[in-house]
Amino acid sequence: MAFRAALIVGAGAGLSAALARRLAAAGTKVALAARNVEKLAPLAHEVGALALPCNAAEPAEVACLFAELDRRDLVPDCVIYNASARERGPIAELDPARVAQTIAVSAFGGFLVGQQAARRMLAGGGGAIGFTGASASVKGYALSAPFAMGKFALRGLAQSMARELHPQGIHIVHLVIDGGIRSPGHGETAGAPDRLPDRLLDPAAIAETYLHALEQPRSAWSLEVELRPWIERF
Repeated sequence: MAFRAALIVGAGAGLSAALARRLAAAGTKVALAARNVEKLAPLAHEVGALALPCNAAEPAEVACLFAELDRRDLVPDCVIYNASARERGPIAELDPARVAQTIAVSAFGGFLVGQQAARRMLAGGGGAIGFTGASASVKGYALSAPFAMGKFALRGLAQSMARELHPQGIHIVHLVIDGGIRSPGHGETAGAPDRLPDRLLDPAAIAETYLHALEQPRSAWSLEVELRPWIERF
């Protein structure tokens, strides 16, 4: 399955950048969306992508994002929701407003983006939508209830959409990333590039599996794929 145009929501360094590079190398037109669009400039220039501002938790902004893609003839047949928010703390001390925002970004934004994408893919005859999950999609950790609530909800959204949309030619993939992702600020230092800890996942390796799943022939679709470093316990 070769994609004509792809949209990555919640774009930034790490996994999003690896996905953008892999898609662009395959000849796919790439659009990137994030709240801070200025940070996307180097990546957008590198892969020839369009960078657009969007707060994925705001319905009007998501609608405007897709309308702009329509206007530019960049209606995506591949959409990846990679946005999330994390709020940590003892349950008795959590700020309800910050918890609500965490759930809005991690889950409600996935619904908004998935809805807009599905409308266009139904009209266009098919496509693929990916939702990025985490360890918290399947197990809630102490002091991390808001993140678990958001990721559990996103997983439920993916399951429901798959059961509805797979028979209509739209492939839904939920990727559970069970472990930390290597990035310039996480497990990687300029002075010791050969000492990267095995406990972190390589974003390029994740992107390869993620897009392989999205590109599967429809005679054998996966709904969910789990990825973890080889030393991760589960």
